[in-house]
Amino acid sequence: MDIEHVSPEYKCLGSITVNPRGQVVIPANARREIGIEGGDTLLVFKVLHDQVLALVKVEALEQVLMEMSRHMAGFEKLMDEHSPKAAGRKRRS
Repeated sequence: MDIEHVSPEYKCLGSITVNPRGQVVIPANARREIGIEGGDTLLVFKVLHDQVLALVKVEALEQVLMEMSRHMAGFEKLMDEHSPKAAGRKRRS
């Protein structure tokens, strides 16, 4: 799926590997772009039916929740367009 098709606001900021102790390092470019500094508190959310972890700065929680809510409609539309049910409807038309 082309994530930029869903929203140009989404951007891959790197990849991380979980170490044997379950720890990860947030890439430096991601920390810079998002403004994460040493001592910041991040909340970890499980979203999208246990498929996605979201890290959110405590100070940004209200704004992030509003943005996520706004984008959910777009994700739902995209899922509907690409679901097996939608493909069946298109063939019958």
